Amino acid sequence: MAAAMFALAGCFAGGVPSGPGSGEAVAAHSPIKHVVFIIQENRSFNDLFMGYPEATTQDFGNDEKGRRIPLRARSLATGWDVDHSASAFFAACDGQGKLPGTDCKMDGWGGDEERNDPPNAPYSYVERQDVQPYWSLARQYVLADRMFTSNLDGSFIAHQYAVAAYASHGVDSPRSWWGCEGGKADTLPTLTSKRAIGPDIRACFDNPTIADEADAGGVTWRFYAGGIYRDGGMWSSYQADSKIFYGPDWSANVISPSARFFDDVAKGELAAITWITPTWGTSDHPGLWDKSGPSWVASLVDAVGASRFWDSTAIFITWDDWGGWFDPVAPPYEDYDGLGFRVPLIVVSPYAKRGYVTHVQYETASVLRFMEDDFGLAPLAKADRRAADPATDVFDYNAPPRAFKKIAGDRPGRYWMKAARGSSAVRAIQEETGND
Repeated sequence: MAAAMFALAGCFAGGVPSGPGSGEAVAAHSPIKHVVFIIQENRSFNDLFMGYPEATTQDFGNDEKGRRIPLRARSLATGWDVDHSASAFFAACDGQGKLPGTDCKMDGWGGDEERNDPPNAPYSYVERQDVQPYWSLARQYVLADRMFTSNLDGSFIAHQYAVAAYASHGVDSPRSWWGCEGGKADTLPTLTSKRAIGPDIRACFDNPTIADEADAGGVTWRFYAGGIYRDGGMWSSYQADSKIFYGPDWSANVISPSARFFDDVAKGELAAITWITPTWGTSDHPGLWDKSGPSWVASLVDAVGASRFWDSTAIFITWDDWGGWFDPVAPPYEDYDGLGFRVPLIVVSPYAKRGYVTHVQYETASVLRFMEDDFGLAPLAKADRRAADPATDVFDYNAPPRAFKKIAGDRPGRYWMKAARGSSAVRAIQEETGND
C-alpha cells in the first residue's frame, strides 16, 4: 500500500495531476470550447505583482557583490529597456551548477543594465496604480506565482514556444527579420545541450505547431497580431513557421491588426484557439513611455465577458519573458533552454476559482498543454509533454459558470485609443483599416 501511495504521489505536482493523460480525463467533461491566449511583453512576476497577497514577492535584491539593494517603485512607462538576452539570464542567475544558469544564486542583475538605464535599473517594480487592471483580474480569478517561461531568453524564441513548444535550439533573436520573410540569409544562433552558443540556423522553422494539429483535427484557430512590417508585427509567431507563412493559413487565420479581435467577437466570431499579441504601445514593453497595456488587456477580457462566448471560454494572460527585471524565485532546470525566470500568469474564466493564488509550477507550454488536452490534440515537443495542465488546478467545472463582472480600471475610450491617440500604435491601425 505504501508503495502504491508513493507511486500515486509521483504523478502529482503541487497536489494536482500533471502527468500524461491527467488533463484528458478532465477535458472529457470540460465546458471550455474557446481558449484565448493573450501574450504581453517583458515583465517578471515580481515586477508586476510586488506585494500581492499570498504570492511570493520580495522588495529587495542582492547584487553579485553581496550588497542588499531595496527595489524601487517605477512607472510602467519608462524610456529605457533592460537586457534580457540569454547572456543576461546567465548573469542574473549567477549559477553555481555544472551548466550555466543552473543552481541560481539570483544576484547578478547588476550586469543587466544597458547604456541608457539608471543605476540598479533591474531592481525595480511597477507602481501599483499602473497595473490595477491586472490586480483586479487576479483578485476575481486565478494568479499563478510559479509560472516560468519555457525558454531562458527573449521574445523571438518565447513566441515560438507559444505556438510550437520548441524553437529548433534557436536562441536570442534573428539578425534581421523575425521570420521566413528574411530569406536564407536571415539567421540566429543556437544553444547547445551544454548551454553554449552553437551554429547559426535560419529563422524559418518547420516544427509542428498547434495550428497544424488544429487544421488536421478540424479545430478553428486565429492568431491576432500586427502586420509583420507594422506596429507589433515582430510578435507574429507564425511568420517564422514555413508551413503557415507560405500557405493559405497566413491570409486566412493570421489576422492583422490585433484590434480586429473586438470586431470579430462583436460579430459572433471566436475561434476555438486564439492568440492575441499587442502593439508596441499596448505591450507593457519597457522603453516606450507607454502604460496602456493593462487597459488593452482588460478590454480584451471585457469583450469576451460581454459576448455569448463567456460561458465557454478560458483566457490565459502571460508575459513572454522577464524583460531583465529582478525576481527572487530561482527557475527550475528542465532542459538546455529552460526554464526561464518567473512571469505572471492570470487565468480568467467563469469556471476559474475566485481569488485563487496557485503555487503549482507552470510554464509557457502549460497553456499549449491545456489546449491539447481540452481539444484532444497530441503533444508537440518535450516542453508541452512535461508541462502541467492547469485544468485540474485552477478550474472548477462542477460549479455553474459565474456571471462576468467588468474589470476595474480607468480605461479611456474604446480600450486604449484615447490614451494612445496619435501614437504609432493608433497610426498603424488607421493605415491598415482606413479608420480615423
